[in-house]
Amino acid sequence: MFPPNFAAQFANIPTPFYYYDTALLRRSLAEVQKYAKKYDFTVHYALKANTNTEILEIVKEYGLGADCVSGGEVQKALDMGFAPDHVVFAGVGKSDQEIDMAIDADIFGFNCESPQELEVINEIAQKKGKKARVALRLNPNVEAETHKYITTGLNENKFGINLEDLEGVLELIKKSSNLHFIGIHFHIGSQITNLENFKSLAQKVNTIQEIFDTHGLFIEHLNLGGGLGINYQNPDSEPVAPFESYFSLFDQHITRRRGQQIHFEIGRAIVGQCGSLITRVLYMKQGSSKTFVIVDAGITELIRPALYQAHHHIENLSSPSTETAVYDIVGPVCESSDSFGKNRVLPITQRGDFLAIRSAGAYGEVMSSFYNLRPKAKAYYVA
Repeated sequence: MFPPNFAAQFANIPTPFYYYDTALLRRSLAEVQKYAKKYDFTVHYALKANTNTEILEIVKEYGLGADCVSGGEVQKALDMGFAPDHVVFAGVGKSDQEIDMAIDADIFGFNCESPQELEVINEIAQKKGKKARVALRLNPNVEAETHKYITTGLNENKFGINLEDLEGVLELIKKSSNLHFIGIHFHIGSQITNLENFKSLAQKVNTIQEIFDTHGLFIEHLNLGGGLGINYQNPDSEPVAPFESYFSLFDQHITRRRGQQIHFEIGRAIVGQCGSLITRVLYMKQGSSKTFVIVDAGITELIRPALYQAHHHIENLSSPSTETAVYDIVGPVCESSDSFGKNRVLPITQRGDFLAIRSAGAYGEVMSSFYNLRPKAKAYYVA
């Protein structure tokens, strides 16, 4: 991941910065492409994971579509050259202006999450004299066994249409003359590492499809979302996510109708491992019971540990020491939650050392902020 002379090579570059291994990104994309083709699946890249322009240029090379959750992401995908008929617009709170823009762009379709959203899209399309392609995002009430903030497929979550409301929604679809029903959509959560959860989803989807059969509605496009997790604890042991097992599971357990296209929306599993946040040690501070390593990166560059209590592997890239010590790695932002890891074992660390906070390619740069008026960190790339 890092060359032996990394510290010398980047000695004069201001920190913190994002460091992307584009060769690893291409390995992940090649695996996605290989197994999606094997099973005749369609994959959309989830822009919310990382909208870095250079990253998107590479993603586009591999023929993926774009999964967007805001009007800004839809516009970014279009500006980057993703074909409109490969752009999907999801999200629980699409504004009228966002819907208007997406209809004008003639995107592939909207993943809709409530009856009222369907009514609004129908009204806007009617005023334009157009038909909008829509899929229903259904809430399968399947446990994802992930952090509560990134669980999205339970009845208690804000996402999707609950199954008890489905009959009424199907009647609404039938009488909405400016909607063209194209399929159904699911997404049960993110950072899912137990593939058995996806098996549960597949089994639930099979049952739900039977409901549509009774209404005489053919599900042309079956979108199973994403959520495949990555190895944050030991990223070098699993630099590429298990795409073969992931796609194979759905191929085995989904009852696919003739002529049905199956879609996936993958973000983290594609870009997560290719990025690291590089930071310098500003100060060493001895507390009453622990030693703090104060670095120049903070929650403004990587908010996941503070927001989700997420674990990121941390490496010292410049210490020559063979001895180790236990440290708390903390940032400079004026929040007690500005911490990257507690009780981490690192080589003896001192002021000026380079640390790499790994697996930051997803939800790192894209969630950065200007809090405390901190400048945006730059990005660098290695092929």
